Amino acid sequence: MAAPSMALTKKSKPDSNSKEATDFDNSQLVSVKHGSVSSALSKTSKYKVKRTSSLQAPNVQMSGHDGEVLSCRFSPSGNEFASSSMDKTIYLWKTFGTNENYGVIRAHSNAVLQVQWSFDGERLYSVSADKTVVISDAVTGKSLKRYKEHSGIVNSTCAQSRYSGGADILSSGSDDGFVLFWDSRQKKSTSQIEYKLPITSVAYSLAGDTIFAGSIDGNISAFDVRKLNDKDNKPQPVFVLSGHQDTILGLQTSPKTGNFLISTSADNTVNKWNIRPFAVSQEARLERVFFGALLSSPNSSISNNLIRPAISYDETRVSTGTADRCVAVWDIQTSAMTYKLPGHKGIVNQVDFHPKEPVLLSASSDKTLFIGELDSTAIKI
Repeated sequence: MAAPSMALTKKSKPDSNSKEATDFDNSQLVSVKHGSVSSALSKTSKYKVKRTSSLQAPNVQMSGHDGEVLSCRFSPSGNEFASSSMDKTIYLWKTFGTNENYGVIRAHSNAVLQVQWSFDGERLYSVSADKTVVISDAVTGKSLKRYKEHSGIVNSTCAQSRYSGGADILSSGSDDGFVLFWDSRQKKSTSQIEYKLPITSVAYSLAGDTIFAGSIDGNISAFDVRKLNDKDNKPQPVFVLSGHQDTILGLQTSPKTGNFLISTSADNTVNKWNIRPFAVSQEARLERVFFGALLSSPNSSISNNLIRPAISYDETRVSTGTADRCVAVWDIQTSAMTYKLPGHKGIVNQVDFHPKEPVLLSASSDKTLFIGELDSTAIKI
C-alpha cells in the first residue's frame, strides 16, 4: 500500500456502440497509478518481488472522485469494486488488469455514505445524506428502487447474505434513530426498530436472523428480525454488546463462520465480539480488543467520520482505516498489529478485503483509493 511511483495513465470514454457502453455516466475521466514495492528497491536490480496476487502491480492508486471517498466494497466475485463519495457518486472499478473505471452512478443528491453489493453481485445498495436508500442495477447503473422514509441522514446499510435465502432484503440505519427494513418487491419498508438515538452502523448475522445496530451511546444492540412483524411495535434487543466508551463507527460480521462481529469506535478501539446465540455470558461476548489505531480525536472533525472495519475472507485478519492516514491490519488470533500501511494523505474511511486473494482496498478523504496485495516480499536475486 506504499505510495505509487510510476506514470499516470487515463481511461478514455467507451465508444457508444461498444459492448462496454451502458446507462452509466461515463463522462468523467479517471486516473490510475501503478506502483512498485518501494522506491528504494526500484533503484537496484538485486531484488525482485515475490507476488501474492493477480493484481497488475503490487500497489495501485485510483483517483477520479471530486470529494472524500467514504465507502468501498469488493463485489462477491472480487472482479469489481465500488466506491462512494462526498461528491454524490458511486464509481465502479475493475479489480484486475488496468483497474479501469467502467461506470459512474449518480443516484443521490448528497454525499453517499455507504455502498454495498447484493450477494449475487447484480445490484448495489447505497445510502446517503439525502435521507434515501437506493437499489441500483450493477450492470446498467439504473436506479431500481428509491426509498424515502427516513427523516434524517442515512448512515449505513446492510443486506442479507446468500446463506439467508433473502432476495434484496436489506436494512438501513439513520440519524433519525430508526432501523428500517426493506424488501425490493415492496414499495415501503416492511418493518422498523426505533432506538431513539442516531444509528451509525448496521450489520446482519450470516444467517440473516439477527440485525446488529450500533449507535452514538457506544452500544451494539442485537435484534431478532423474525420477531419484528409481531404486534408489539417496540422490539427489544436479544442482547446488547457493551464495552465501547464512545460512538460506534462501523460493524462487520465474520464472512465465513458468522461466529463473531468486529466493531470500530470513537474510543479508538476495535473489538471482536462472540455473537453465537448461546454464548456463556454477556461478559464473555467481548473476546478481543485491538489497539493502535487512531479512529477519533476530541475537538476534531475526525470524530465525524464513520471509519468502518473489515474481516479477511479466511477470518485470520481484521483491518481498519485510521484518522492518521494509515491502514491497520491485525492478526485476529493474537491481536498483534501486523501492518500499518501508509500512502494516503487523508483519513482512511473504509477498507475491504478481497474475497479470494490477499488484497486490501482502502478509501480515503484524500479523494483516492488504494488497492494493494499483502504478504508480498522482496527477494534477493
